[in-house]
Amino acid sequence: MKTTPESQPQLPFRRFLLPTLLMTIGGWGGLVLITNYAFPTLWPRWGFFALIVVALTGTALPVSYFINRTFSNSLRPGTILREALWVGVYGATLAWLQLGRILNFSLGLWLAVGIIIIEYIIRWSDVSPISTARPDPTPDPDDDAP
Repeated sequence: MKTTPESQPQLPFRRFLLPTLLMTIGGWGGLVLITNYAFPTLWPRWGFFALIVVALTGTALPVSYFINRTFSNSLRPGTILREALWVGVYGATLAWLQLGRILNFSLGLWLAVGIIIIEYIIRWSDVSPISTARPDPTPDPDDDAP
């Protein structure tokens, strides 16, 4: 069976497999250890938030890859990782707000809308046509013509 370039992904998921496994297993495993075996003092709390970011980023990486492969024209590794990292940061922010008992549905929704708008602006600026052509340093003989 002959495959066309349109049917093949531009970037194979194998490139993301090891980081996905390391972040997912390390993040969720670390969260289990911290929540079960550590007292909630300062450093375990910071570790908790850092591990939430790592665990949710690793979990969201395959989803971000699939969504970008399905709906996007360009498949960039930086974009896929950045979008998965947004999920991790959003989850850690929600956990931090819940710790202070100020999280409600509207605040969580507005945070999600803000992150989506920021990502849209970043993707919009990534795609903007910037001319990278350099001018030719040799003078054109027709420029000096009267």
